[in-house]
Amino acid sequence: MLNFIYWPVSWIMWVWHWVFDHITPNTPGGNGIAWALSVIFLVFTLRAILYKPFVKQIRTTKKMQEINPQLQAIRKKYAKDRVKMTEEMQKLQKEHGFNPLLGCLPMLLQIPVFIGLFHVLRSFNRMATGMGQLHMTAEQTRNTGNYAFNPEQVQNFLDARLFGVPLSSYITEPVSEFQAFVQPGQPIDFTRLNIAIVVIPMMIIASIATHMNSRASVARQPEAALENPQTRMMNMLALYVFPLGILVTGPFFPVAILLYWMSNNIWTYGQQHIVFGRIEKEEEAARQAKQEKLKANAPKPGARPDRPKKGKNSGSPSPSLTKSDADGADSSAESAEDLDVDATADSGSDDGSSSTQHVVGSKPKPGAKPAGASSSKSSGNSGSGPKKQGSSNQRNKRGGKKGRR
Repeated sequence: MLNFIYWPVSWIMWVWHWVFDHITPNTPGGNGIAWALSVIFLVFTLRAILYKPFVKQIRTTKKMQEINPQLQAIRKKYAKDRVKMTEEMQKLQKEHGFNPLLGCLPMLLQIPVFIGLFHVLRSFNRMATGMGQLHMTAEQTRNTGNYAFNPEQVQNFLDARLFGVPLSSYITEPVSEFQAFVQPGQPIDFTRLNIAIVVIPMMIIASIATHMNSRASVARQPEAALENPQTRMMNMLALYVFPLGILVTGPFFPVAILLYWMSNNIWTYGQQHIVFGRIEKEEEAARQAKQEKLKANAPKPGARPDRPKKGKNSGSPSPSLTKSDADGADSSAESAEDLDVDATADSGSDDGSSSTQHVVGSKPKPGAKPAGASSSKSSGNSGSGPKKQGSSNQRNKRGGKKGRR
Protein backbone atom coordinates (compact mmCIF):
# COMPACT_ATOMS: atom_id res chain seq x y z
CA MET A 1 0.00 0.00 0.00
CA LEU A 2 2.89 2.36 0.80
CA ASN A 3 5.18 1.14 -1.97
CA PHE A 4 5.37 4.70 -3.34
CA ILE A 5 7.28 5.53 -0.14
CA TYR A 6 9.27 2.32 0.33
CA TRP A 7 10.80 2.25 -3.14
CA PRO A 8 12.17 5.85 -3.19
CA VAL A 9 13.60 5.44 0.32
CA SER A 10 15.31 2.17 -0.60
CA TRP A 11 16.72 3.61 -3.85
CA ILE A 12 18.25 6.64 -2.09
CA MET A 13 19.80 4.33 0.50
CA TRP A 14 21.06 2.03 -2.28
CA VAL A 15 22.85 4.93 -4.05
CA TRP A 16 24.60 6.11 -0.88
CA HIS A 17 25.65 2.56 0.03
CA TRP A 18 27.17 2.14 -3.44
CA VAL A 19 29.14 5.37 -2.94
CA PHE A 20 30.48 4.58 0.53
CA ASP A 21 31.11 0.90 -0.29
CA HIS A 22 33.62 2.09 -2.89
CA ILE A 23 35.16 4.57 -0.43
CA THR A 24 35.67 2.03 2.40
CA PRO A 25 36.40 -1.32 0.70
CA ASN A 26 37.99 -4.23 2.55
CA THR A 27 38.40 -2.33 5.84
CA PRO A 28 37.61 -3.76 9.31
CA GLY A 29 33.92 -3.13 9.80
CA GLY A 30 33.86 -1.47 6.41
CA ASN A 31 30.50 -2.91 5.50
CA GLY A 32 28.93 -1.68 8.75
CA ILE A 33 30.36 1.83 8.27
CA ALA A 34 29.17 1.96 4.64
CA TRP A 35 25.65 0.90 5.62
CA ALA A 36 25.56 3.31 8.58
CA LEU A 37 26.70 6.21 6.37
CA SER A 38 24.09 5.26 3.77
CA VAL A 39 21.38 5.64 6.44
CA ILE A 40 22.81 8.97 7.66
CA PHE A 41 23.07 10.45 4.17
CA LEU A 42 19.62 9.13 3.33
CA VAL A 43 18.42 11.43 6.13
CA PHE A 44 20.49 14.36 4.86
CA THR A 45 19.14 13.87 1.33
CA LEU A 46 15.53 13.84 2.44
CA ARG A 47 16.04 16.86 4.71
CA ALA A 48 17.71 18.76 1.88
CA ILE A 49 14.63 18.07 -0.27
CA LEU A 50 12.48 19.44 2.56
CA TYR A 51 14.67 22.53 3.09
CA LYS A 52 12.37 25.02 1.34
CA PRO A 53 9.24 23.77 3.13
CA PHE A 54 11.18 24.10 6.39
CA VAL A 55 12.02 27.75 5.63
CA LYS A 56 8.37 28.41 4.82
CA GLN A 57 7.44 26.73 8.10
CA ILE A 58 9.72 29.09 10.05
CA ARG A 59 8.37 32.17 8.28
CA THR A 60 4.80 30.97 8.79
CA THR A 61 5.46 30.41 12.49
CA LYS A 62 6.90 33.92 12.88
CA LYS A 63 3.96 35.43 11.00
CA MET A 64 1.55 33.53 13.24
CA GLN A 65 3.33 34.95 16.29
CA GLU A 66 2.95 38.48 14.87
CA ILE A 67 -0.80 38.20 14.29
CA ASN A 68 -1.46 36.15 17.41
CA PRO A 69 -2.64 39.18 19.50
CA GLN A 70 -5.22 39.99 16.80
CA LEU A 71 -6.35 36.37 16.72
CA GLN A 72 -6.81 36.43 20.50
CA ALA A 73 -8.87 39.61 20.20
CA ILE A 74 -11.12 37.93 17.61
CA ARG A 75 -11.57 34.91 19.89
CA LYS A 76 -12.68 37.14 22.74
CA LYS A 77 -14.95 39.27 20.58
CA TYR A 78 -16.77 36.36 18.93
CA ALA A 79 -16.55 33.83 21.77
CA LYS A 80 -20.27 33.06 21.45
CA ASP A 81 -20.35 32.93 17.64
CA ARG A 82 -18.05 30.18 16.38
CA VAL A 83 -18.96 30.69 12.73
CA LYS A 84 -18.22 34.41 12.80
CA MET A 85 -15.02 33.76 14.73
CA THR A 86 -13.81 31.32 12.06
CA GLU A 87 -14.68 33.72 9.25
CA GLU A 88 -12.84 36.64 10.88
CA MET A 89 -9.79 34.53 11.66
CA GLN A 90 -9.61 33.22 8.10
CA LYS A 91 -10.00 36.76 6.79
CA LEU A 92 -7.14 37.98 8.99
CA GLN A 93 -4.91 35.09 7.95
CA LYS A 94 -5.67 35.75 4.29
CA GLU A 95 -4.82 39.45 4.64
CA HIS A 96 -1.39 38.58 6.09
CA GLY A 97 -0.74 35.71 3.67
CA PHE A 98 -0.75 33.15 6.49
CA ASN A 99 -1.21 29.48 5.59
CA PRO A 100 -1.54 27.13 8.61
CA LEU A 101 -0.69 24.11 6.46
CA LEU A 102 2.83 25.43 5.80
CA GLY A 103 3.48 25.48 9.54
CA CYS A 104 3.23 21.69 9.84
CA LEU A 105 4.10 20.59 6.28
CA PRO A 106 7.76 19.60 6.93
CA MET A 107 6.75 17.54 9.96
CA LEU A 108 3.96 15.88 8.02
CA LEU A 109 6.34 15.01 5.20
CA GLN A 110 8.89 13.51 7.58
CA ILE A 111 6.37 11.08 9.04
CA PRO A 112 6.01 8.93 5.86
CA VAL A 113 9.79 9.07 5.38
CA PHE A 114 10.33 7.73 8.90
CA ILE A 115 7.72 5.00 8.35
CA GLY A 116 9.32 4.08 5.01
CA LEU A 117 12.83 3.82 6.44
CA PHE A 118 11.59 1.83 9.44
CA HIS A 119 9.83 -0.65 7.15
CA VAL A 120 12.77 -1.02 4.75
CA LEU A 121 15.22 -1.66 7.62
CA ARG A 122 12.97 -4.25 9.24
CA SER A 123 12.38 -5.92 5.86
CA PHE A 124 16.03 -6.97 5.68
CA ASN A 125 15.05 -9.56 8.29
CA ARG A 126 11.67 -11.06 7.41
CA MET A 127 11.57 -13.66 10.16
CA ALA A 128 9.25 -11.58 12.34
CA THR A 129 5.55 -12.38 12.67
CA GLY A 130 4.23 -8.88 13.24
CA MET A 131 2.15 -6.73 10.94
CA GLY A 132 3.66 -6.53 7.47
CA GLN A 133 6.17 -9.32 8.18
CA LEU A 134 6.32 -12.56 6.16
CA HIS A 135 7.51 -14.95 8.92
CA MET A 136 10.25 -16.43 6.72
CA THR A 137 13.01 -18.77 7.79
CA ALA A 138 16.55 -17.49 8.19
CA GLU A 139 17.56 -19.05 4.85
CA GLN A 140 14.58 -17.59 3.03
CA THR A 141 15.09 -14.10 4.37
CA ARG A 142 18.78 -14.13 3.35
CA ASN A 143 17.82 -15.06 -0.22
CA THR A 144 14.94 -12.60 -0.69
CA GLY A 145 15.43 -9.14 -2.13
CA ASN A 146 14.33 -6.01 -0.29
CA TYR A 147 12.85 -3.42 -2.69
CA ALA A 148 15.89 -1.82 -4.43
CA PHE A 149 18.34 -4.30 -2.85
CA ASN A 150 19.03 -7.72 -4.41
CA PRO A 151 19.53 -10.89 -2.29
CA GLU A 152 23.33 -10.49 -2.29
CA GLN A 153 23.04 -6.97 -0.86
CA VAL A 154 20.52 -8.21 1.71
CA GLN A 155 23.07 -10.78 2.91
CA ASN A 156 25.75 -8.08 3.03
CA PHE A 157 23.53 -5.89 5.20
CA LEU A 158 22.65 -8.75 7.59
CA ASP A 159 26.31 -9.67 8.01
CA ALA A 160 27.43 -6.04 8.56
CA ARG A 161 28.22 -4.92 12.11
CA LEU A 162 28.32 -1.49 13.76
CA PHE A 163 30.06 -1.59 17.15
CA GLY A 164 29.69 -5.37 17.02
CA VAL A 165 25.90 -5.57 16.44
CA PRO A 166 23.70 -5.74 13.29
CA LEU A 167 22.14 -2.47 12.09
CA SER A 168 18.59 -3.84 12.03
CA SER A 169 18.77 -5.46 15.49
CA TYR A 170 16.94 -3.97 18.49
CA ILE A 171 16.79 -4.63 22.22
CA THR A 172 13.37 -6.30 22.33
CA GLU A 173 14.01 -8.47 19.26
CA PRO A 174 13.32 -12.20 19.86
CA VAL A 175 16.43 -14.37 20.02
CA SER A 176 14.97 -16.64 17.36
CA GLU A 177 15.34 -13.87 14.80
CA PHE A 178 19.07 -13.54 15.50
CA GLN A 179 19.70 -16.49 13.15
CA ALA A 180 19.16 -14.27 10.11
CA PHE A 181 22.24 -12.16 11.00
CA VAL A 182 24.72 -15.02 10.56
CA GLN A 183 25.54 -17.54 7.87
CA PRO A 184 23.55 -20.82 8.10
CA GLY A 185 25.14 -23.07 10.69
CA GLN A 186 27.34 -20.29 12.17
CA PRO A 187 27.07 -19.31 15.87
CA ILE A 188 25.53 -15.97 16.82
CA ASP A 189 28.35 -13.51 17.54
CA PHE A 190 26.39 -10.96 19.64
CA THR A 191 23.97 -10.90 22.58
CA ARG A 192 21.05 -8.79 23.70
CA LEU A 193 23.37 -7.06 26.16
CA ASN A 194 25.66 -6.06 23.28
CA ILE A 195 22.66 -4.52 21.53
CA ALA A 196 21.65 -2.65 24.71
CA ILE A 197 25.18 -1.29 25.21
CA VAL A 198 25.03 0.24 21.72
CA VAL A 199 21.38 1.27 21.67
CA ILE A 200 20.97 2.90 25.12
CA PRO A 201 23.66 5.60 24.61
CA MET A 202 22.19 6.31 21.17
CA MET A 203 18.74 6.65 22.75
CA ILE A 204 20.05 9.13 25.31
CA ILE A 205 21.94 11.16 22.69
CA ALA A 206 18.88 11.27 20.41
CA SER A 207 16.65 12.33 23.32
CA ILE A 208 19.02 15.11 24.46
CA ALA A 209 19.47 16.32 20.87
CA THR A 210 15.68 16.50 20.43
CA HIS A 211 15.35 18.51 23.65
CA MET A 212 18.15 20.93 22.67
CA ASN A 213 16.65 21.55 19.24
CA SER A 214 13.26 22.27 20.79
CA ARG A 215 14.86 24.52 23.39
CA ALA A 216 16.68 26.54 20.72
CA SER A 217 13.42 26.94 18.80
CA VAL A 218 11.47 28.04 21.89
CA ALA A 219 14.18 30.54 22.85
CA ARG A 220 13.60 32.41 19.58
CA GLN A 221 9.89 32.86 20.23
CA PRO A 222 8.69 36.35 21.33
CA GLU A 223 7.18 36.87 24.76
CA ALA A 224 3.76 37.55 23.26
CA ALA A 225 3.72 34.08 21.72
CA LEU A 226 4.69 32.45 25.01
CA GLU A 227 1.56 33.91 26.61
CA ASN A 228 -0.65 31.87 24.26
CA PRO A 229 -1.88 28.67 26.02
CA GLN A 230 -1.69 26.65 22.81
CA THR A 231 1.90 27.73 22.20
CA ARG A 232 2.86 26.85 25.76
CA MET A 233 1.32 23.40 25.35
CA MET A 234 3.19 22.76 22.08
CA ASN A 235 6.43 23.94 23.66
CA MET A 236 5.89 21.55 26.56
CA LEU A 237 5.40 18.66 24.14
CA ALA A 238 8.50 19.55 22.14
CA LEU A 239 10.71 20.13 25.18
CA TYR A 240 9.79 17.13 27.32
CA VAL A 241 7.22 14.74 25.85
CA PHE A 242 8.94 14.05 22.52
CA PRO A 243 12.42 13.49 24.05
CA LEU A 244 10.86 11.24 26.68
CA GLY A 245 9.06 9.36 23.91
CA ILE A 246 12.41 8.46 22.34
CA LEU A 247 13.58 6.93 25.62
CA VAL A 248 10.37 4.92 25.94
CA THR A 249 10.24 3.64 22.36
CA GLY A 250 14.02 3.28 21.86
CA PRO A 251 14.16 -0.42 22.84
CA PHE A 252 11.77 -1.18 19.95
CA PHE A 253 13.81 0.68 17.32
CA PRO A 254 16.60 -0.93 15.26
CA VAL A 255 20.09 0.53 15.55
CA ALA A 256 19.77 2.12 12.10
CA ILE A 257 16.58 3.94 13.14
CA LEU A 258 18.40 5.52 16.09
CA LEU A 259 21.13 6.53 13.65
CA TYR A 260 18.41 8.16 11.59
CA TRP A 261 17.10 9.98 14.67
CA MET A 262 20.51 11.29 15.74
CA SER A 263 21.52 12.44 12.26
CA ASN A 264 18.10 14.06 11.79
CA ASN A 265 18.62 16.11 14.97
CA ILE A 266 22.12 17.10 13.88
CA TRP A 267 20.73 18.36 10.57
CA THR A 268 17.89 20.18 12.32
CA TYR A 269 20.26 21.96 14.70
CA GLY A 270 22.50 23.21 11.91
CA GLN A 271 19.55 24.11 9.68
CA GLN A 272 17.84 26.12 12.42
CA HIS A 273 21.04 28.06 13.06
CA ILE A 274 21.41 28.93 9.37
CA VAL A 275 17.75 29.74 8.67
CA PHE A 276 17.13 31.77 11.82
CA GLY A 277 20.39 33.64 11.31
CA ARG A 278 19.40 34.52 7.75
CA ILE A 279 15.94 35.68 8.81
CA GLU A 280 17.42 37.82 11.59
CA LYS A 281 19.79 39.46 9.09
CA GLU A 282 16.85 40.19 6.76
CA GLU A 283 14.86 41.73 9.61
CA GLU A 284 17.87 43.80 10.74
CA ALA A 285 18.42 45.05 7.18
CA ALA A 286 14.74 46.00 6.95
CA ARG A 287 14.95 47.93 10.25
CA GLN A 288 18.08 49.80 9.13
CA ALA A 289 16.48 50.70 5.80
CA LYS A 290 13.45 52.05 7.64
CA GLN A 291 15.62 54.12 9.98
CA GLU A 292 17.64 55.54 7.09
CA LYS A 293 14.43 56.51 5.31
CA LEU A 294 13.20 58.32 8.44
CA LYS A 295 16.54 60.12 8.80
CA ALA A 296 16.45 61.21 5.16
CA ASN A 297 12.97 62.72 5.58
CA ALA A 298 13.81 64.44 8.90
CA PRO A 299 14.97 68.16 8.87
CA LYS A 300 18.69 68.79 9.10
CA PRO A 301 20.12 70.00 12.45
CA GLY A 302 19.75 73.81 12.82
CA ALA A 303 17.47 74.17 9.80
CA ARG A 304 14.03 75.75 10.18
CA PRO A 305 11.12 73.65 8.97
CA ASP A 306 9.29 75.09 5.96
CA ARG A 307 6.20 76.54 7.61
CA PRO A 308 4.32 79.02 5.34
CA LYS A 309 2.99 82.25 6.90
CA LYS A 310 -0.73 82.92 6.83
CA GLY A 311 -1.72 86.26 5.19
CA LYS A 312 -3.78 88.74 7.25
CA ASN A 313 -5.66 90.16 4.24
CA SER A 314 -6.16 89.54 0.60
CA GLY A 315 -3.11 91.60 -0.25
CA SER A 316 -0.80 89.45 1.82
CA PRO A 317 1.43 86.84 0.16
CA SER A 318 0.03 83.40 -0.61
CA PRO A 319 0.50 80.82 2.16
CA SER A 320 2.52 78.72 -0.23
CA LEU A 321 5.12 81.47 -0.58
CA THR A 322 8.27 81.31 1.46
CA LYS A 323 9.76 84.26 3.32
CA SER A 324 11.99 85.22 0.44
CA ASP A 325 9.04 85.13 -1.96
CA ALA A 326 7.00 87.39 0.38
CA ASP A 327 9.87 89.90 0.61
CA GLY A 328 10.06 89.97 -3.16
CA ALA A 329 6.32 90.59 -3.35
CA ASP A 330 6.62 93.51 -0.88
CA SER A 331 9.43 95.11 -2.87
CA SER A 332 7.36 94.71 -6.03
CA ALA A 333 4.43 96.45 -4.34
CA GLU A 334 6.66 99.39 -3.27
CA SER A 335 8.03 99.82 -6.76
CA ALA A 336 4.46 99.76 -8.11
CA GLU A 337 3.49 102.56 -5.71
CA ASP A 338 6.44 104.63 -6.91
CA LEU A 339 5.27 104.15 -10.46
CA ASP A 340 1.78 105.37 -9.45
CA VAL A 341 3.26 108.47 -7.85
CA ASP A 342 5.26 109.31 -10.94
CA ALA A 343 2.22 108.77 -13.16
CA THR A 344 0.08 111.08 -11.00
CA ALA A 345 2.76 113.73 -10.94
CA ASP A 346 2.96 113.66 -14.70
CA SER A 347 -0.83 114.05 -15.05
CA GLY A 348 -0.81 116.96 -12.56
CA SER A 349 1.82 118.85 -14.51
CA ASP A 350 -0.36 118.65 -17.57
CA ASP A 351 -3.14 120.54 -15.72
CA GLY A 352 -0.69 123.18 -14.57
CA SER A 353 -0.44 121.82 -11.04
CA SER A 354 2.75 121.13 -9.14
CA SER A 355 4.67 118.00 -10.09
CA THR A 356 5.27 117.24 -6.42
CA GLN A 357 1.69 116.09 -5.74
CA HIS A 358 1.34 112.78 -3.84
CA VAL A 359 -1.16 110.00 -4.21
CA VAL A 360 -3.72 109.51 -1.46
CA GLY A 361 -2.70 106.89 1.05
CA SER A 362 1.03 107.23 0.40
CA LYS A 363 3.55 109.04 2.58
CA PRO A 364 3.89 112.70 1.50
CA LYS A 365 7.22 113.71 0.14
CA PRO A 366 9.03 116.85 1.32
CA GLY A 367 7.42 119.98 -0.27
CA ALA A 368 4.45 118.10 -1.65
CA LYS A 369 0.87 119.41 -1.19
CA PRO A 370 -1.57 117.37 0.84
CA ALA A 371 -3.58 114.91 -1.15
CA GLY A 372 -6.93 116.50 -0.11
CA ALA A 373 -6.09 119.85 -1.65
CA SER A 374 -5.07 118.29 -4.87
CA SER A 375 -8.19 116.23 -5.02
CA SER A 376 -10.47 119.19 -4.31
CA LYS A 377 -8.71 121.29 -6.86
CA SER A 378 -8.91 118.61 -9.38
CA SER A 379 -12.56 118.07 -8.60
CA GLY A 380 -13.23 121.80 -9.14
CA ASN A 381 -11.47 121.72 -12.42
CA SER A 382 -13.47 118.73 -13.41
CA GLY A 383 -16.88 120.61 -13.14
CA SER A 384 -19.44 120.52 -15.94
CA GLY A 385 -19.52 123.10 -18.72
CA PRO A 386 -22.89 124.72 -17.95
CA LYS A 387 -21.91 125.29 -14.32
CA LYS A 388 -18.84 127.21 -15.43
CA GLN A 389 -20.95 129.41 -17.73
CA GLY A 390 -23.31 130.22 -14.86
CA SER A 391 -20.53 131.45 -12.66
CA SER A 392 -19.06 133.64 -15.44
CA ASN A 393 -22.46 135.27 -16.08
CA GLN A 394 -22.74 136.17 -12.41
CA ARG A 395 -19.31 137.81 -12.54
CA ASN A 396 -20.33 139.86 -15.63
CA LYS A 397 -23.47 141.09 -13.93
CA ARG A 398 -21.51 142.23 -10.92
CA GLY A 399 -19.03 144.00 -13.13
CA GLY A 400 -21.87 145.88 -14.92
CA LYS A 401 -23.37 147.09 -11.69
CA LYS A 402 -20.02 148.48 -10.59
CA GLY A 403 -19.71 150.37 -13.87
CA ARG A 404 -23.13 152.03 -13.47
CA ARG A 405 -22.22 153.24 -10.10
